[in-house]
Parts: sequence; structure tokens; C-alpha cells
Amino acid sequence: MKTAKYSSATFVVMLMACTNSIPGNGPPSTEVDLQQTIPEEITRRIPQFENEHVEVWKSIIMPNQPLTMHRHDNPRALIALRGGTLRVVNQDGDTRDMTWEAGSAYWLEADPPGELHGDVNEGTEPVEVIVVQLKGVGTREADCPRVRHPSLRTLRTEDRVVRKPSSPRPAQ
Repeated sequence: MKTAKYSSATFVVMLMACTNSIPGNGPPSTEVDLQQTIPEEITRRIPQFENEHVEVWKSIIMPNQPLTMHRHDNPRALIALRGGTLRVVNQDGDTRDMTWEAGSAYWLEADPPGELHGDVNEGTEPVEVIVVQLKGVGTREADCPRVRHPSLRTLRTEDRVVRKPSSPRPAQ
């Protein structure tokens, strides 16, 4: 009887080893393979580009899948690929809604020192954005560059400054 248990355990181990050697059944071998194993329907951040000046990523925020608490130490530009409204919840429980229109770009200042927040898409469709976050700028107001250009107008959305392109002027 003892031999039969040993043989079945050996059989199971051999079967598992053979199964993992079949393409597609083992662990992912590369980062590309790993990204292909991530289900399409989960909230995720996909790195796009990074150098000494900026970090760029695509965020896909699925409905009712809150992001973990985090912070942004540097200012950033956000380009909405698929728009929607995110509820931003800080660590104290205070909330604010931020609505992104597809095809529009927005400017977000660095988060206040020590403040964490999480984002929740309470809509029914995914929100998809590209984020270009500056590096080495810091959270102090004096550290944030103020770029003014005639084609930009400044809007206030609750407590955030958002800059959007101005409407094109008609030709005369």
C-alpha cells in the first residue's frame, strides 16, 4: 500500500512537470508574456516611457475597481483617451469628482505633502488616460513651473487647476 501512494505522488509530480513544459501552461518567461497573462478587465498601469525628466504611463481604470492609496510628488499632464468621472478619495475620507473628456489634456499639480488618495471609477465604462509626470520638480508651489501660453486657458475644478487648449479663433 505504501508503494502505491509513492507511485501516485510520483505520477502527479511528473504530470505537473510535463504540463508546465507545454507552451502556454508554464509561468510567463518574459515581461511581454507576463503582460499578456493579465486579464483585460482589471484596472492597471502600463509603463510607456521614462527618462530623467518624465515618467509616462497609461492607466486603465475599470468600473468599481478602486486604485490603492497613492500620491503624486510631482506635477503631471493627463490626456484622456476614454473619458469618464473618477471619484478621488483621500486618506481622511474627503472626496471630489474629476471628469475627463476624451481627447482633452489636463494639468494636475503635485499632491500636497503627506496626502494620499485613491481613485474609483463609479461609471459603467473604463476610463483610459495617458499620464506624463515630471520628475524632480517637487511638491512646493515655488518648485512648480508656471508656463503660460496664449493658446492655454486656466480653469478651476474644485481644488485643482486645469489648463485646456483655447477654442480656435475663426479665420478673418
